[in-house]
Amino acid sequence: MTALSFAIEEHPAPLAANARAEKLVSPGFGRVFTDHMVSIRYTEGEGWHDAKVTARVPLMLDPATAVLHYAQEIFEGLKAYRTPEGGAALFRPEMNARRFADSATRLAMAPLPEELFLESCRRLVSIDRDWIPESEGGSLYLRPFMIASEAFLGVKPSSEYLYLCIASSVGAYFKGGPTSVTLWISDEFTRSAPGGTGAAKCGGNYAASLQAQAEAIREGCDQVVFLDAVERRWIEELGGMNTFFVFDDGTLQTPPLGGTILPGVTRDSLLTLAADQGMTVREEPYAIDQWEADARSGRLREAFACGTAAVVTPIGRVRGRDRDFTIGNGGPGLLTEQLRTQLTDIQRCTAPDPHGWVERVF
Repeated sequence: MTALSFAIEEHPAPLAANARAEKLVSPGFGRVFTDHMVSIRYTEGEGWHDAKVTARVPLMLDPATAVLHYAQEIFEGLKAYRTPEGGAALFRPEMNARRFADSATRLAMAPLPEELFLESCRRLVSIDRDWIPESEGGSLYLRPFMIASEAFLGVKPSSEYLYLCIASSVGAYFKGGPTSVTLWISDEFTRSAPGGTGAAKCGGNYAASLQAQAEAIREGCDQVVFLDAVERRWIEELGGMNTFFVFDDGTLQTPPLGGTILPGVTRDSLLTLAADQGMTVREEPYAIDQWEADARSGRLREAFACGTAAVVTPIGRVRGRDRDFTIGNGGPGLLTEQLRTQLTDIQRCTAPDPHGWVERVF
C-alpha cells in the first residue's frame, strides 16, 4: 500500500459522452486528452505529499522555474488496454516505475517511490476508463512525468519537484497494420555517449534527436538510426525505439544496453517471448558494415524496431550518404509479425499471460 492517500477532485464539467465518442472515432496519437490528471509534489525536508486526482488544467509556472533553465525533467510512456470483458489492464507497469526512479536518480531528482507511480496510473485509468477507445488497436496512453519546480537561478539540483500523470486516447499506430519503414543512418549526430543520459528517459535525449530526425525526413526516410558516439560504427537505436535483427539460422540479436541505450519494456518483453519459443537470443554489438553485408548476402532475414507507441515496426530499407540496402523483401517478416501478434494478444488479455505481465485495473 502506498503511504500517501490520494484526494479525488473530479472534473466539475467533464466532456459530454457524445462529444467524447466523436473524439474516440479516430483519435490518432497524442492529441486527444482525458478529463483528469494526477499530481504529487515533493519538497526537500517534507518528501512527497499532496497526492491528488484532479481536472486536467494548464500549469502555472514562475519564469524562474528550474526545469525551464536546467532541464531537470523525466517522463515515461505506458498504455492501458480495454479487456474483452470491458475492464482495463496495464502492461508491466512496474518496469516503467523502476525506470522512472532510475531516470530520476541519473538527473539528480528525487525518485518517486515505485508504488506511488503505480497507484497514480491505476487511479487515472480508473477515473478516465471511458476514454479507452473500443476500436481495434485503441488504448489509453499514459504519460507520467516529473519536473524541477523550484523557482531559482543556479546550477544545482532543485529542492522541489512536481510529478504529473496525464492520459491520451490513442488509436492503432498503423492503420491497416504495420508497414515497413525506411531508416536514415545519421553520420553527423549521435543520441548518447558513455557516461551520458542514454539509459534515462529524459526530454533532453529526445530534443537532441530532433535535428537528426528532421534530416531523415528530408531524405525521404521515416526514422533515423543512430550509431555509437565513440567509433561511429555500432548500431544503437532509433530516435525512440530499440532495434532487433533476425538471421537465417533463426537467431535473434539486439544491441546491448551498456548505459547508452534506453532499456525498453517492449524490448525486454520480446527477448523473453523469443526465448520462450526456444530461439537463441543474443545481446551483442552489431556494426553498420555488418548490417549491410548481412542484408545483401541474405544472412539477415528481418529487422524491426520496437517501443510502447508502435509496439513492433518492421524495417524494410536502410539508407545513408553512401549506403542503400533492403532487408529481406522489404516488407514485414514472418517472425516480426509473429512476435508482434503474440505480444499484443497478451497486452489485450486475449492470450495466456505466462509471465504475469498484465495488471487488471478494474
